[in-house]
Amino acid sequence: MLDQSPIVVLAQGVPAWNRWRRVTPSASVHDPVSNNTDRPNLREALLIRASLAEINLSYVDGCMINLAGADLRRASLRESVFYTANLVQAKLTEANLLGADLREANLKAADLSRVQGKLATFSMADLQGANLREAVLTQSNFCEASLGQVDACMADLLGCDLSYSDLQSSTLYTANLYRANLKRANLGNADLREVNASQANFQEADVREADLGMAILNLANFVGASLHKAQLKLANLSLANMCMASLSHAQLQRTVMVGANLIGANLYRAQMQSCNLTEANCQEAIFSEANLRRATLCGANFSRANLSGADLRGADLRGADLRQANLWDVLIDNEARFEGAKLPDGVSWS
Repeated sequence: MLDQSPIVVLAQGVPAWNRWRRVTPSASVHDPVSNNTDRPNLREALLIRASLAEINLSYVDGCMINLAGADLRRASLRESVFYTANLVQAKLTEANLLGADLREANLKAADLSRVQGKLATFSMADLQGANLREAVLTQSNFCEASLGQVDACMADLLGCDLSYSDLQSSTLYTANLYRANLKRANLGNADLREVNASQANFQEADVREADLGMAILNLANFVGASLHKAQLKLANLSLANMCMASLSHAQLQRTVMVGANLIGANLYRAQMQSCNLTEANCQEAIFSEANLRRATLCGANFSRANLSGADLRGADLRGADLRQANLWDVLIDNEARFEGAKLPDGVSWS
């Protein structure tokens, strides 16, 4: 056994590995084991709770391997294949997952904090309750993955494919989601405060009751998304595309929505005090009973919009287009400004 490589010993299971480590305590487990044209075979190996910290398992074929509870801290799994592997509660802190294939793997409650996993594949993997704090997983594939209740604070998910994934009740505080694809993802009740999701795709995503306070969402795509009761206070949605999005009862106080596309959007009873909708396109949108007190609506297009029962006290509507808009029972006061605005009958405010 003394002359065997770490991979050969591992394939024999945990008892053989422990014996080998006892008699060869100084043996290196860091040297490259192979390359991706000749993958060492660890298929279906049983390595539950194995101590494998800092081991090099790069390019390994570990399909269906069982590493539940294993210690893989600072291990190298670069370009390894762990398709359908069992990594429940495994410790992968600071591991190298560059290009690794973890499709359909079970990573429930696994610790992936501070991993380096650019271009890794987690499609259809189960990561419920996993720790992804400060993980660098740029351009990785999480399509249809289960990420409910993960802790991904400060994680770098730039350009990741998270389409159709389940991120319900997850924590992504200050995470980087720049240009990420979240099409039809479930983000209900998620903590997305202060995330950078500029140019991200949230098309038809479920973002109900999520907290996006102070988030950077400029140029993001929210077409058809549901943001019912979402918290968007102080968020930046400049030039965002929110066509046909549902924002009913959303909290949008002091939100910046300059130049945003809100055509056909539903903002029924939305709280929009002091928000900035300068030059926004709100054609045919629903603002009935919305609170727009002291809102900046200069140059915004509200043609054919429903503003019935809206609170416009102190709002700035200079140059706004209100042609054919429904202004039934709106609240205004002497502080509201309409200079240059086009009224529902097409006449400019005098």
